[in-house]
Amino acid sequence: MTNVLKPQKVSSRIIEMLQSDALGGILLMVFTVIALIWANSPFRESYHHLWHIPLGLEIGSFKFEIHLLHFINDALMAIFFYMVGLEIKREFVAGELSSGKKAALPALGALGGMMFPALIYLAVVSLQAADGTFKGWGIPMATDIAFSLGIISLLGKRIPLALKVFLVALAIVDDLGAILVIAIFYTSEINIAYLLIGLGLLGLLFILERLNFRTILIFHLVGVVIWYFFYESGVHATIAGVLLALVTPMRRELGLRTFLKKIRNLECDEIHDDGEGLLTARQNAKVQMIKKQIKKLESPLQRLEHDLHVSVNYVIMPVFALANAGVTFGGGSGGFTSVTLAVALGLMLGKPLGITLVAWLGTKAGWAELPPGLSWKNIFGVALLGGIGFTMAIFVATLAFADEALLNQAKLGIFLGSILAGLTGFFILRKMFPEK
Repeated sequence: MTNVLKPQKVSSRIIEMLQSDALGGILLMVFTVIALIWANSPFRESYHHLWHIPLGLEIGSFKFEIHLLHFINDALMAIFFYMVGLEIKREFVAGELSSGKKAALPALGALGGMMFPALIYLAVVSLQAADGTFKGWGIPMATDIAFSLGIISLLGKRIPLALKVFLVALAIVDDLGAILVIAIFYTSEINIAYLLIGLGLLGLLFILERLNFRTILIFHLVGVVIWYFFYESGVHATIAGVLLALVTPMRRELGLRTFLKKIRNLECDEIHDDGEGLLTARQNAKVQMIKKQIKKLESPLQRLEHDLHVSVNYVIMPVFALANAGVTFGGGSGGFTSVTLAVALGLMLGKPLGITLVAWLGTKAGWAELPPGLSWKNIFGVALLGGIGFTMAIFVATLAFADEALLNQAKLGIFLGSILAGLTGFFILRKMFPEK
């Protein structure tokens, strides 16, 4: 019998991500439906008015103002990108992308899954060649990890863990590609002075990280300032979140042996507890010392990544969906146009074809290996779930199109392509792996 990837061979972080992102995907679906109903209800004006409420900060002569929608898309999403950056750094240092053999197949799949949708988009919109539509080529390139894992979680344990790990690794490399596309192709005019100040502060944090400075509060306070300078520079402010993640401390303060030695030196065995009532002052002091040592044992990067998953998956992403998914149908959206068709085809056809074909070519060239126990039919099935673009696709759409009609057309294409890709992938995988 062919060996399959054993759960113990996969990091517990991957399994935790599968569970957390799956639940987050379900929550995203709920808030997307709420946004669509609200934007097409008699209260649609209140929906659109809400996101234009101004927010501001004034300290002496310093004044900063931003609309609620921009605060969500530029500030809160910077936190999302910070978490993505932490995931990318961890995966490349010690995770499923830490070696060429592990990274090759999902990396090649992600590359194909970015190229094919962009080419299909450009081919479709070129038939009409309307003004401004070509800028949307980056929209169907992205995979939404929360939604895709939410769909695959509905199939339960029948799906091999190796296939789920492939999807996670694929989505992480895909996110990295989307970040590069945003930074390079969707950046407005650059204010060099502001950008240099932001990069200079990042350089300072890099030096502190090299010197084993681990006070995360300082990194985050300086990170807020870096975000401001990136925001004012014209480079999209969310990129600051990714760069901050790359200089976030990763090394632990204590090794496991030293940690165990310190715990033994606390002489916890001499403290007897009957399990009732409050701890004594001496017992509580021992507990606090143990907590302190545990914190030193943890990598700051892993601790932050774990802590951020809750707020990002259950607060930031649902709020983003609520603010950006509200397409008003028939209200000047332009209807079903070439942009809608291009985005939808890019996601539902370009993604699975690109992922599967380029990954297959990579194995034929000897650059990658198909995981034991999986077939190319399995890879194609999960590649269909890669066509669920949603969050990142909507985010890129807001950067690509300032025109509301084009933006609504793109969002409609995202919905159609993601729904068709998700449903097709779900039913194909369910047929491939029948419940035992």
